[in-house]
Amino acid sequence: MNKNFARIVGLALALSLPTLAYAETASVAPATETATAESAISHFFLDNGMEVVVIPDHRAPIVTHMVWYKVGGADEAPGKSGIAHFFEHLMFKGTERHPDGELDRVVASLGGSLNATTTSDFTAYYETVPPDALATMMDFEADRMRGLVLTDELVASERQVVLEERNLRIDGNPQAVLGEETAATLFQNHPYRIPVLGWRHEMEQLNRTDALAFYQQYYAPNNAVLVVAGDVDADTVRTLAEASYGKLERGPDLPPRVRPAEPQQNTMRTITLRDPRVSVPSFSRSWVVPSYLSAAPGEAEALDLLAEILGGGNRSRLYQDVVVKTGVAADAGAAYTGATMDPNAFSLYGAPQGDHDLSEVEAAVDAELARLIRDGVTVRELDSAKARFVRSMVFAQDAQSTMANIYGAKLVNGGTIEDITQWPDRIRAVTPEQVQAVAAKYLDPSIAVTSYLLPPANGAQ
Repeated sequence: MNKNFARIVGLALALSLPTLAYAETASVAPATETATAESAISHFFLDNGMEVVVIPDHRAPIVTHMVWYKVGGADEAPGKSGIAHFFEHLMFKGTERHPDGELDRVVASLGGSLNATTTSDFTAYYETVPPDALATMMDFEADRMRGLVLTDELVASERQVVLEERNLRIDGNPQAVLGEETAATLFQNHPYRIPVLGWRHEMEQLNRTDALAFYQQYYAPNNAVLVVAGDVDADTVRTLAEASYGKLERGPDLPPRVRPAEPQQNTMRTITLRDPRVSVPSFSRSWVVPSYLSAAPGEAEALDLLAEILGGGNRSRLYQDVVVKTGVAADAGAAYTGATMDPNAFSLYGAPQGDHDLSEVEAAVDAELARLIRDGVTVRELDSAKARFVRSMVFAQDAQSTMANIYGAKLVNGGTIEDITQWPDRIRAVTPEQVQAVAAKYLDPSIAVTSYLLPPANGAQ
């Protein structure tokens, strides 16, 4: 696991705005500034149930327009793995009003950008364009929300595209292959065990009937969150949204997103992958822990800070003791995946340096965890971690696209505006005793899943 990526994962759950305060008028404004109509972040619903967030940022004449759907890989029917991501691709194939490729051509002509992403919990689409193109982007997105045209030939062709994507991103990357196997072992019952791209044998069977059934069930205004960030105001966005998305009929009322729960985990499991493409061995050790949405009060925040103190960056215990001081490891860290709807993973990882072997790294990482569980953390290092953590999120606010992601990711996963605005106070309230307690409670070595990525035995090819 790449150190920078691990830090991003560990901080992802803090997709929140530490400098914002919630107002009774259903808008949010920077706490360090006077709230005005121009700076307030607005939050409202259209009559058909579509949720809307407007985040004004007038520093540059651009706007980011995002539509988030409350469906991801963990919501797929059994045997249909990969359909959420597959459908993300199909959404770019055109409607009767806007043929295949037109959206890309229009955005390119504006000098803008567009993309989409699918996770276990959501699917999101975005365009970044000049403000005067916002109405056009809403027209495109509203049209394809309910008016997509799919043929058997188009579906078959795009299926090959996603299969090739799997070849490149998973099958061609031994670390990604091991990641899939680790998730499938760590989660014994929850659908987080199934890859978002899908299992190949199931991806190969996806067809037009599957795609249309998925589309009709999940792609509707009452299952979506619209986020607009940039050089806009709430009144304009509301008017444009009502003229486009507001004309769409409400879709079927979906049941609560309740997934199968994990049973009590009581075994130690090990996964080993040997691959000739691996030159430097590495390991990770993982546990299922609560997410922000599933944790008892204070526990997710404590897990967040535990990951930061133990292995969140070059000031962390693992980096300083295992990489810098002893030189045993070239890389060592921790990550907490807390932004998901349901309980997810807390992981430790490392790779050896020079003549040191992987067993030395593993022992050193285990020793650091045992020391923290036994002795706890100091007030000084906890305060430092809090400051680094909150500061990272403050800096992240500088990009309007980040702001859009912050609100979209939180709301689409069942969070609230209050979750965003109250997060810094909850982080600051965490005590050393809470950090030590969650480490002792959840990071039990006897129930960990340990993954090894190794070169071939005896140098065999």
